[in-house]
Amino acid sequence: MAWLFLFVAGLFEVGWAIGLKYTEGFTRLVPSVLTVAAMIVSLALLGLALKTLPVGTAYAVWTGIGSVGTAALGIYLFGEPATAARLASIGLIVAGIVGLKLVT
Repeated sequence: MAWLFLFVAGLFEVGWAIGLKYTEGFTRLVPSVLTVAAMIVSLALLGLALKTLPVGTAYAVWTGIGSVGTAALGIYLFGEPATAARLASIGLIVAGIVGLKLVT
């Protein structure tokens, strides 16, 4: 169950990271409220996952999911470059997440 909490926490991290772009410096009310709510949910779920998972593993996986998801959505939503080096780097992060899951 902890891994499920951690995965969903990572998805909410993606949500608030992307949400920051839409807040325009927290000057837009609805995106700002949704972004802060996603932050709270993400941290709460991370906290639940940390009850049983090692902190180093959980934090690395949480930030990894957030990084990969945010980078992918940046490419898709904002037209950020999808160079071979960038995609390979994202692949390395995914490999690290999978590796941590396998050894924990």
